[in-house]
Amino acid sequence: MKSVSLTVFPRTLAKRIGVKKLRASNRIPAVIYGQHNSPERLELELLDFQKAFHPGASESVLLNLDVKGSERPKRIALIQEVQRHALSGKVLHIDLHEVLESEKVSITVPVNSTGEAVGVKNGGVVEHILFKLKVRALPKDLPEAIIVDISSLEIGKAVHIGDIKPPAGVEILGAKKIVVISCAAPITEAEETAAATAATVAPGEPEVLTEKKEEGEEGAEAAKPAAKGDKAAAKSEKAPAAEKKAEKKK
Repeated sequence: MKSVSLTVFPRTLAKRIGVKKLRASNRIPAVIYGQHNSPERLELELLDFQKAFHPGASESVLLNLDVKGSERPKRIALIQEVQRHALSGKVLHIDLHEVLESEKVSITVPVNSTGEAVGVKNGGVVEHILFKLKVRALPKDLPEAIIVDISSLEIGKAVHIGDIKPPAGVEILGAKKIVVISCAAPITEAEETAAATAATVAPGEPEVLTEKKEEGEEGAEAAKPAAKGDKAAAKSEKAPAAEKKAEKKK
């Protein structure tokens, strides 16, 4: 893993007002903590940090700290978190995790592939499933990234966590059956047509359902019992027929 030397200072200014003054003087507030020591407030020069960590640089870096004015001036740390301004991207605060040279630590590193898969030459498509992996090692053995050779990857095959050979002294954490990179078969013309057809037909389905619902509602309306006025009208229509039958009997 890349190692960077950085000079830091004990921080005396605290709370919101103190932090604002600190940033106004082009210094970054920070805190360092670890398993064997109590948390400690620090500050460092913004320019020094920008030189060591240019935009887009990986934050998986081992820091050799020189803490000025401290009883323990020489320390090793990893960047735990960098808080940045949402719009400007300016660094607002840094969390540092102190580690010991003899202590194994776990960090997350990116996964990069190398080589051209055999499946790609036959029309397949490489799919990167996991972009980061968690590893554990001594600070001196921590890798910047895990490199996976996919040259022999065929269509329908995949590289799992258990298939990756880690660097010396490094342990890759996670279930061995989890897929990291795979090579999928190309989409056929028939599959593309079927997908396009499904996308075209789908919007019409709600209209069919609505029509059925309306038909049901019309049937319900027809099945409703006649109102009182309608019953009276029906009786008045039947009255003349009843009178005619009575006359015939006479």
